[in-house]
Amino acid sequence: MMEFLYFPEDKSEYIPAVFMLLLFIVLASLAMIWIIRASQKEEKKWDKLEQTSDTMNREDQKPREGKS
Repeated sequence: MMEFLYFPEDKSEYIPAVFMLLLFIVLASLAMIWIIRASQKEEKKWDKLEQTSDTMNREDQKPREGKS
């Protein structure tokens, strides 16, 4: 009745499949960690840029002394 499913009698046939599954899990985890670190670096760059932009805007808004 369920002839479309294949379960091998020799369980050693599962070893390559398990190895590939573990390999993909490890590689996916490494890619995720790399993306998170790159994102954190970008966030720090933007924070620094925003901070410099804010200080420049504050300096521009100060009333100028001298000639009126």
